[in-house]
Amino acid sequence: MTQIITRSVPATQATLQQQGIAPLMARLYAARGIVDAAEVDYGLKGLLPYHTLKNIQPMAQRLADAIAARQRLLVVADYDADGATACSVAVKGLSALGAVIDFIVPNRFEYGYGLTPEIVALAAQSQPDIIITVDNGIASVAGVAAATARGIEVLITDHHLPGDVLPAALIVNPNQPDCPFPSKNLAGVGVMFYVLMALRAEMRMRGCFASQPEPNLGELLDLVALGTVADVVRLDRNNRILVDNGLRRMRAGRMAPGIAALFRVAGRMAYKANAFDLGFTIGPRLNAAGRLDDMSLGIACLLARDEAQALALAQELDKLNRERRSIEHGMQDEALAVLASIDAEQRYTLTLYRDDWHQGVVGIVASRLKEKFHRPAIVFAPGDEGEIKGSGRSIAGFHLRDALDLVYKRHPDLILKFGGHAMAAGLTIAEARFEEFAAAFEAVARQLLDSSTLTRTLETDGQLSGRELSLAMAETLAAEVWGQGFAAPTFHDDFYVVSQRVVGDKHLKLRLEKDGVQCDGMLFNQVEWLPQSINAVYQLAANEWQGRKELQIYIQHWRMPGQA
Repeated sequence: MTQIITRSVPATQATLQQQGIAPLMARLYAARGIVDAAEVDYGLKGLLPYHTLKNIQPMAQRLADAIAARQRLLVVADYDADGATACSVAVKGLSALGAVIDFIVPNRFEYGYGLTPEIVALAAQSQPDIIITVDNGIASVAGVAAATARGIEVLITDHHLPGDVLPAALIVNPNQPDCPFPSKNLAGVGVMFYVLMALRAEMRMRGCFASQPEPNLGELLDLVALGTVADVVRLDRNNRILVDNGLRRMRAGRMAPGIAALFRVAGRMAYKANAFDLGFTIGPRLNAAGRLDDMSLGIACLLARDEAQALALAQELDKLNRERRSIEHGMQDEALAVLASIDAEQRYTLTLYRDDWHQGVVGIVASRLKEKFHRPAIVFAPGDEGEIKGSGRSIAGFHLRDALDLVYKRHPDLILKFGGHAMAAGLTIAEARFEEFAAAFEAVARQLLDSSTLTRTLETDGQLSGRELSLAMAETLAAEVWGQGFAAPTFHDDFYVVSQRVVGDKHLKLRLEKDGVQCDGMLFNQVEWLPQSINAVYQLAANEWQGRKELQIYIQHWRMPGQA
């Protein structure tokens, strides 16, 4: 069952209209918590000041000293898109400021996550004076100790939640205890960008730019935007400023050759880049390297200096992404076949494992199952000998990390290790205890969830008038920064189905009419024909094909008109 509700804050909408915002945009902004027009001014002057980040001044001073002394810096990156962009921002930014710098990124299948002692041993081969972590490190107590024992200093930049004990290192992380930085939603790449701003200011104060040009850190904002959107952090105003300015650079053609090449191989046009492109087209191609191979390939693409090199690397990433999709689709079909013998509606959780599934794709499959069945889902694949590794995705109202913690406390030897947050988490268990874990997880979910939570709720922005149902409105909406915590607009309306046909053997291509206005529509992954009249939840899109632009709507859900 799916419940449809309308987001609406009429009083705030009226206030925003009085401040000069157009009626529909005022309605959308009000429903997303915007109370003043200044909140959708995305000029860089609106960025939160860096000095409120705990330890950022001491870190800037330490890095300035290291640059002056020509000490060797080594970035240790995470293996996802946020880690890759954060690494690229660190390498580009610190190089521009005069640093001697290199990077390594651990292979997830060999070394796992974070600055582990094994990673430190690998890093030590490069003989760095300082290790700088990006998008990891806040939980690396043992890794920092191992580095210290080798005489290597560690500087940590991260955004993840800390554990009970912090590493003995200088840390910049808005989520560490006693950090007054107002936004706790910076991605790892955003934290690194802030460190560079503080470092440049420190070097400016020291007179370092008297004989050399001061680097323009704004040139890194395309990378910051990509990492921020791809990591699905909440797009509060500060993050929207970073993303909006990065997108503007892309649309103006002033982006890194690697990002331009990723747009090209994806068949997307950078001159109309939007957050959807970053999250669902460019980001997945970058992430494919970390999921199936080695993220150093992705970082090399982002750091490429010329178009030819960047294009060759982007084509490799695109090939990996096609392979990732093939593995994902195969695993998803197998998972659905398993679920066909189970009444998923009678279950509160979905927990699946096969010994031939790929560890790098389990999170994506869990996400697909969660979306299809609206149940918390955990999918496992083989890990180390005798162990399996799972990745889970959750639904609103069920804190996945806390649920795993409850399983751990009730069955202390069942989960070997786990971590994550409300909507996503990872864990390791013994293969022989899979069924026991599945039962324990289901029991916890039955305690914490109820039938109302398991009812899918679609929030929409109401109906559109015939005048608002237009190509111009689709283009206006595409230019805004939408994403996690600032949802892209969806609407629901009654439509008359003028015509329909199956395309690509699995999608419906529609011609729809409302209030005398006709437009094309797409309903993906359905071949059964629709009735003559439908009530649809949909998004607007500006479709461009062979030089022509036209309005198209993407249907997310449909039902009979008047159906509850």
